[in-house]
Amino acid sequence: MARPVTNAAFEALLRTAGYGNAHAAFARQLNHAGRIHGTWRYDAASVYWWLRGRRPVDHVQATMAETFARKLGRPVAVTELGFTARDVTVNAGYPTSAGQAIDAAERLWAMLAKQLGSAPGGTFQSGDALQTALAWRYDLPDRAVACSGRQLVTSADIQSLYALADHFTDLDRRHGGGSPRTRALMVDLLVRQVVPMLRGSYTDAVGRDLMRATATLAGQLAFMSYDAGDHGTAQHHLTIALRLAKAADDRLYGAHLLANLATQAVYLGHAHDAVRLAEAAIDGAGRAPAAVRSRLYTTAASAYGKSGERRACQNALAMAERAIDRTDPDGGPRWVSYFSPAHLAGAAVKCLSDLGLYRQALKHAPDALTVANQNIRTRALHTALIATTHARAGDIEAAYDRGRELTHHATTVHSARVTHRVRELATALRPHRAMPETNELLLTLAAPTAPR
Repeated sequence: MARPVTNAAFEALLRTAGYGNAHAAFARQLNHAGRIHGTWRYDAASVYWWLRGRRPVDHVQATMAETFARKLGRPVAVTELGFTARDVTVNAGYPTSAGQAIDAAERLWAMLAKQLGSAPGGTFQSGDALQTALAWRYDLPDRAVACSGRQLVTSADIQSLYALADHFTDLDRRHGGGSPRTRALMVDLLVRQVVPMLRGSYTDAVGRDLMRATATLAGQLAFMSYDAGDHGTAQHHLTIALRLAKAADDRLYGAHLLANLATQAVYLGHAHDAVRLAEAAIDGAGRAPAAVRSRLYTTAASAYGKSGERRACQNALAMAERAIDRTDPDGGPRWVSYFSPAHLAGAAVKCLSDLGLYRQALKHAPDALTVANQNIRTRALHTALIATTHARAGDIEAAYDRGRELTHHATTVHSARVTHRVRELATALRPHRAMPETNELLLTLAAPTAPR
């Protein structure tokens, strides 16, 4: 009985390069490429053992990477071979085809299935994000995505994926993305259910819907990883999701994903890159429904606010407000239904606060707190933000009121972003420590919040 494959990354590269059922051919190419090192006698049996955990020496790995690079027509890093533990974001570049996106997704999910719960998987790479935006915007569309595999995929199968995506989205909004258990469940779903579907048999029409559903799941896992503070993994998932959305020919959802990438860049302080990402999302969306335009202009306003571009920020906010006033509840794609006037108001508080316009920002505070009851994390984020803005504006009593309200929300949410905003509030209140109420609130805020 054959041993199971343990090196999924190497297996995926073999399959992508056309050696999936031609291990002997790969060995011959490797022997030929390695002749400068002497006479190599690798064969199909050697490939068998490499797939099952045996590790070749470093110079053989380097020659393997060169062999794959010639076959694939792109650089291949040694770390992609899967023989050593690696940063899951090391090859977070935009895949050039739908097939490469599927391969990249399979490798990433297989690694996460083994590593989830360990240290975060790398850092955000602005250069890669900008290259992704350019490729998504200007690469030619896929002519066809049909596939002929073993498992027949139907429209009913894909509808079940959308239902599962809705379930994880609801969990994320209620409890935050920081729970490793929730993300582990999602990774298991992707590895066990979605990958076989992507490798299955489907028509072009069904295939495009499958790509869209998979992009939805990958995009949701990206947002959960971002909320958990695992920024490299989040970026890698967003890059894959963008390529799958491209294969699905879904320009609007791709723009939404690119706006999420811009949001991540804003959060991490890459303000000018975030502006370029947000502008690319708006440009790529084209003549979008009003709800989508409002969501995209809101992201642009956040980026402009972070980069200190006051006029551009205010103009983008005005565009977002006009668009949301024209929104038809039934006129946009299903995924944008989450975006509400409360989300826009919360973003307005944030970007105007970033510009130091605290009084102007606080005019949006009442609307920001009308967020739906089931979106507990957003309510916590907005409450913390408004309390901090009050503190920076000198309204200490109002900051206390919102701070006390925050303590009720923050203890139930697993979110690195909520934790960050709690710390921002504590920093804003520290100059007022001479007041007993401040010390009391600071002690409460310092208490452990929901585990991440």
